[in-house]
Amino acid sequence: MNYKHLIILVITVIFTASCGSKKKIASRKKAKTERSISSRNDVPAKVNNTVKKSTPSGSYADIVEEYIADFAEIAKEEMRLYKIPASITLAQGILESGAGRGTLSRNANNHFGIKCHDWEGDKVYHDDDRSQECFRKYNNAKYSYRDHSLFLSERRRYAGLFDLDTDDYEGWAKGLRAAGYATDRKYPDKLIDLIERYSLYKFDEETLGKRKSNRSSRTIAARDGGNTYTVQKGDTLYSISKRFNTTVEMLQRYNNIQGNTISIGQELVVTPAQ
Repeated sequence: MNYKHLIILVITVIFTASCGSKKKIASRKKAKTERSISSRNDVPAKVNNTVKKSTPSGSYADIVEEYIADFAEIAKEEMRLYKIPASITLAQGILESGAGRGTLSRNANNHFGIKCHDWEGDKVYHDDDRSQECFRKYNNAKYSYRDHSLFLSERRRYAGLFDLDTDDYEGWAKGLRAAGYATDRKYPDKLIDLIERYSLYKFDEETLGKRKSNRSSRTIAARDGGNTYTVQKGDTLYSISKRFNTTVEMLQRYNNIQGNTISIGQELVVTPAQ
């Protein structure tokens, strides 16, 4: 091998080694960048060229069930002290706080959207009907529940609610809107739907010491020598009359009902005493 060929060989080896070194450096830099991105919570991960947005863990139903587990005992205690159905308090809390995920509940432990009024405690400001309205802030969510009880029990416009039975959640739901608590026409329906979907009425029964009703089964019980039936969701006088081989008119007569309105949980005589 002559001197000229030797020089060419040396240059080739040096060039090859240099390229390999650069590739390794580039590879290390790329790996470091990917780790730093993946560790940042504010950067969404890309999957199949689409952006995967972060969402709360668990389904909405799971979130609601967790909320109920956290606040059911507090709602029952408020019912014992202030005679407000625990089912209503919980349903309002779920609806108005987004099951504890809303801005006011997270930032101020305010689960019922109660504004400042004559409040002398801590405050937060939040856009509502108007920009930056004043809302009450609590150190603990349980104080929000107590303030809700006081809010209803100390205002004259809600006085009629306390004439209702404490397990009449339908009456309370409708009465709240009638008294001006909410302007949403569907507010009562939303509360009733939550109560029935998550069986919140059981907390009223537990607080009152009543035997738990099996609302998911269609049972007939004996009362005063006659058969009775507990109204379930979706029932009408017509459907009940067909079930028990009677007529709407007879059901109205047995139960002294004017019109066709019946309520979930209502006990109807379906055959008279013999």
